[in-house]
Amino acid sequence: MSQHADAAARALEQGRQVLVQEAAAVAALAQRLDGRFADAVNLVVGCRGRIVVSGVGKSGVIARKIAATLTSTGTPATYLHAVDSVHGDLGIVGRDDVAILLSKSGETDELFPLVGFLKRLGVPIVAITGGPSSTLAHHAEVTLDASIAAEACPLDLAPTTSTTVALALGDALAVAVFEAKGFKAEDFARLHPGGALGRRLLLLVRDVMVTQNLPTLDAGASMRQCVLLLAERRGTVVVVDEGRVVTGVVTAGDLTRLMEKRPDFLDVPVSEVMTRTPKLARPDELGSSAVNHLEQHGIMAMPVVDEQRHLLGIVHLHDLLRAGAV
Repeated sequence: MSQHADAAARALEQGRQVLVQEAAAVAALAQRLDGRFADAVNLVVGCRGRIVVSGVGKSGVIARKIAATLTSTGTPATYLHAVDSVHGDLGIVGRDDVAILLSKSGETDELFPLVGFLKRLGVPIVAITGGPSSTLAHHAEVTLDASIAAEACPLDLAPTTSTTVALALGDALAVAVFEAKGFKAEDFARLHPGGALGRRLLLLVRDVMVTQNLPTLDAGASMRQCVLLLAERRGTVVVVDEGRVVTGVVTAGDLTRLMEKRPDFLDVPVSEVMTRTPKLARPDELGSSAVNHLEQHGIMAMPVVDEQRHLLGIVHLHDLLRAGAV
């Protein structure tokens, strides 16, 4: 084996070892999660102010990400630099807040001036620490045990496994909180309006549906009339009564099957061909949900109706896809 190939093999093996070690640490964390996690969730859910997240060094980097995850899932949170906090930034902390403080050892000196301020203000503290019996844990209302056997760093010095565990614990806390709050896709969309994700979550059927020159017939019409509409209006005709209540749908596929069976297909009444229980969409339905229904049933369009089944429009699969519904 060449020197280059040997080095590549060693790098690959080292990478695998790190991933296996960090995955094992997260798995161990899941096994020892207990009632204190539920206590932390309740503190965050019950917070009337904002969640203040802080840490020093690499713990600070993880704290910033946890604050961002909480905020993006409906819980107002802010990252507070532990050192800068005692040099003028404490003004953002209020009595109705809850603090989440991260420290691998739980003995980080730079964190304790902030801890003292939070205790005087009466702000409850959730500690995420690898030192469950540490000074930080002693001052916290709830301590989440983020201890590890060793860092993935060969020298057991650089924060690697410990930050992965802290990050995973923060993600678990954020997800449990938004589940407890009943956070929905619509809420997520409201907070993420930009980009493809925002379009997918914000796009409603009403934004895409066709409302003008709708291809409609009454049940007494003949297929001769229907054929023209199918050709001109994208392969779907909606059958309505005198009050524009939807009673059925005829598609190009229905026409094809009829032509194979009846040479006199043009004289057949629409009522004998139409699907009497068509799939229907609502104007306030998410576009992504409509796409799912269309694809699930193998159809290209659906009538859009109100609660009384009055026809409001037609939504086409191609229009939804073009608009970025998925």
